[in-house]
Amino acid sequence: MMDVRLDAYRIFYAVASNLSFSKGARQLFITQSAASQSIKNLEESLEIKLFVRNKKEVSLTPEGEMLFEYVKNALSLIEKAEGELQRFKKLEQGELRIAVSDTLSRYLLLPFLETFGRRYPMIHLTIVNRTSPQALELLKLGKVDLAFVNLPLEDEAVEILPYRQVQDIFVAGSRFRFLENRPITLEKLAKYPLIFLERNSNSRICVENFFLSKGIQLSPDIELGSHDLVLEFARINLGISCVTREFSRQYLESGELFQIPTTESLPPRQVGICTLKGVSVSAAGKAFLSLIE
Repeated sequence: MMDVRLDAYRIFYAVASNLSFSKGARQLFITQSAASQSIKNLEESLEIKLFVRNKKEVSLTPEGEMLFEYVKNALSLIEKAEGELQRFKKLEQGELRIAVSDTLSRYLLLPFLETFGRRYPMIHLTIVNRTSPQALELLKLGKVDLAFVNLPLEDEAVEILPYRQVQDIFVAGSRFRFLENRPITLEKLAKYPLIFLERNSNSRICVENFFLSKGIQLSPDIELGSHDLVLEFARINLGISCVTREFSRQYLESGELFQIPTTESLPPRQVGICTLKGVSVSAAGKAFLSLIE
């Protein structure tokens, strides 16, 4: 494959379009000698004569005419692509793909998604609901642009930006009201019927690891796939639920559920934003991150 710079083809196109070295050079704001030298180098590189040069006029050889048609089409496509890129840059078109859990999308991102959709109506939003580890895998596979996850998570392939701190707590309904006024030890709490998220949820893993660090093995009676269900099962008195306080305010403020005090609090966690390391975030992704920050 010939090592020819794009600039040489732009000069060739300008000269061929005008059938004049001087007019082609003026069109590109370069000197006539620079245009002549570029064409000479192009012909030597291709080992093909492209122009017939007379004293008063310039014409294309048959090979030059063929090349001209290809270059015209190629430059037209490049110009079109540059225009499309400007539309992406101005957020007049494009796509933003986000992987996030049901809970985080509902309680954390929903208002921002609404604002983003209203502000940038030409950007196609794709939201994929997955657990934090699954969201991270989609990001690494290039299937999403951003992943919102429950931390801690570690992966050398991604940049992880802590976004918001959240606190896990234990809550219950009226059946367990007797536990409301005095702190209970973690050992005693573990003996009650417990309602947790399913095992592959990162928040569940964090809580279980904390209990294990205290020498306590948890055996939840009910495991569910969504935070909302964990809240509802507690509301109907099926057990004590482990939930995220920030995402349970409606139940706590209405009195449907109450927080069970414990002698030791669970450690706070972080919600994080993940991007691929070494990969520039798209204009749409930058706009969304700017919005939520």
